[in-house]
Amino acid sequence: MYTDLVMDHFSNPRNVGEIEDADGVGQIGNPVCGDVMRISIDVQDDRIADVKFKTFGCGAAVATSSMVTEMVKGKTLADAAEISNKAVAEALGGLPPNKMHCSNLAADALHLAIQDYLEKAGREAEVPQILKAFPKAHEHSSP
Repeated sequence: MYTDLVMDHFSNPRNVGEIEDADGVGQIGNPVCGDVMRISIDVQDDRIADVKFKTFGCGAAVATSSMVTEMVKGKTLADAAEISNKAVAEALGGLPPNKMHCSNLAADALHLAIQDYLEKAGREAEVPQILKAFPKAHEHSSP
């Protein structure tokens, strides 16, 4: 059902926790299945210097959260913003179809964290440009 990589990220998740005084925080949940993901980022020179996650959900939710943190560490905000939920699932070798809609919200939480950072930094005008591939991200609100 799950790939070895999904199982590895579930059993040994990377970057678990929360960044104290994070530059940006994004949280999203799916009311259908109850998965909730919270990603916090530390930004230095427009790069994600550190990223942590807390996830309440199934194994796939934990694995996708872990994977997205590995994918974005060190990337520019613009490059990180281009990562989609589909790209996260592909990086894990795929997810079962019944898990794609509810457990793979990790990139959405990341996009919200980037939006939160830009807004806190007084750079709200950049949100549509940086998150251009994901216009729905900035329709949600971060905590």
